[in-house]
Amino acid sequence: QVQLVESGGGLVQAGGSLRLSCAASGRTFSRYPMGWFRQAPGQEREFVAAISASGGTTRYADSVKGRFTISRDNAKATVYLQMNSLKPEDAAVYYCAAGRSPIGMPTTLREYDYWGQGTQVTVSS
Repeated sequence: QVQLVESGGGLVQAGGSLRLSCAASGRTFSRYPMGWFRQAPGQEREFVAAISASGGTTRYADSVKGRFTISRDNAKATVYLQMNSLKPEDAAVYYCAAGRSPIGMPTTLREYDYWGQGTQVTVSS
């Protein structure tokens, strides 16, 4: 069983920054890709960013490319999401997730099998 605990959400003004963290336990963290998703009220959960097991490759949704950066520290079993130039449309509950397979860098919900409880990000205009 894998436990994922997110932190770092909060209220920020448009144009501001936040850094989300996700601490993992229960599985060899460094063997699996990790991802961030978000879900706004009334909307489906959507892909935000993913990072390979080694941290050498990343992938982003077009809506956050150039503003968000995903990274990981395998020694600390933690994945991060640095969010800059935040917009009101970035407001959502953000979830980290652990990949189902050690291979690849998944971008769909079905490719992840463990999820955190989510952390709220609110962006005021």
